[in-house]
Amino acid sequence: MTAMRNRMAPVLDPHAEIVDLTAAIVDIESVSGNERALADAVETALRAHAPHLEVLRDGDTVIARTHRGLDRRVLLAGHLDTVPLAENLPSRRRVREGREELVGRGTCDMKGGVAVFLKLAVEADSAPMDLTWIFYDHEEVAAADNALTRIADERPDLLDADFAILGEPTSAGVEGGCKGTMKLDVTARGIAAHSARDWVGENAIHRLAPVLERLAAYQPRRAVIDGLEYRECLNAVTLSGGIAGNVIPDRATAQLNYRFAPDTSVEQAEAHVREVLTGLDLEITVTDASGGALPGLDHDAARAFLAALGEGVPLAAKQGWTDVARFWALGIPAVNFGPGDPLLAHTDDEHVPFADLEAALRGLRRFLTA
Repeated sequence: MTAMRNRMAPVLDPHAEIVDLTAAIVDIESVSGNERALADAVETALRAHAPHLEVLRDGDTVIARTHRGLDRRVLLAGHLDTVPLAENLPSRRRVREGREELVGRGTCDMKGGVAVFLKLAVEADSAPMDLTWIFYDHEEVAAADNALTRIADERPDLLDADFAILGEPTSAGVEGGCKGTMKLDVTARGIAAHSARDWVGENAIHRLAPVLERLAAYQPRRAVIDGLEYRECLNAVTLSGGIAGNVIPDRATAQLNYRFAPDTSVEQAEAHVREVLTGLDLEITVTDASGGALPGLDHDAARAFLAALGEGVPLAAKQGWTDVARFWALGIPAVNFGPGDPLLAHTDDEHVPFADLEAALRGLRRFLTA
């Protein structure tokens, strides 16, 4: 029975062409919580093909490191999990408008980046810097479940580096830093009553109207940091309240999501939202918050990375939140760099152009062999 299981275990060949390797990784289903088969395949491939690496396993996270005593260490991280499927596995290839594409869940977010990293982890046995490769689980779910949260708490030494590259999709360009994110519950209180006699009650849902009016009129800030423009966003994302169709609700809540520039702290972000809603009789509770990450492009390793990619590579601000913020919190400058259009992440038609995979591989290979 054991021999049969071993024969059926997925096998990855890091020496395969990048499109073939990406397809093989995509076809190992790894929705959050089900990463083990892919982690096993990645671990096996590294142990079999990369004798220059120390390979460690932490749950469903695989870590590989060189120890050559060089004066700089670069960390490259990619998550193994995906959001749930939408009848988009196994992967398939297509040609659309003259462009070759690999279609399927995870092609963009972010198994294309994982494929590039796995291939180069095997190839880069004489890089001019020491390297740490992290293939981790549970990125697409709550931050508390993210493997990087556990590793930062229990083994922060494994994350030690001078510079980090996160394989998030960027269309093979560079996106510096990331915005912070905050969720808040804004609750209005009223007085319950029968809806046929509303004059004896006070409608809590109606008391949220000024909140929506202020948000609709809100003019978000555009912060330019190190030449990159981060566009802030403050929005109501859910409304809830009421218990029945004939009852005036005595409680209603709007959930807000604030995406703020990385030069703003979590405390400053909360203070700003409270200022926007000042004068309204509301209960405001922060339910989740994570700070952003500054671009960090003035660091030596970041400059060397950009130089290796060449002048034609697009450079922009990351408009969402990514795990680069985790590295920034540890004092490690980090950038987002990987194949695939970030606007296609989590979509039913998720796909990655062959050209993106080849460009990301080519650019990163230059950096690691310079």
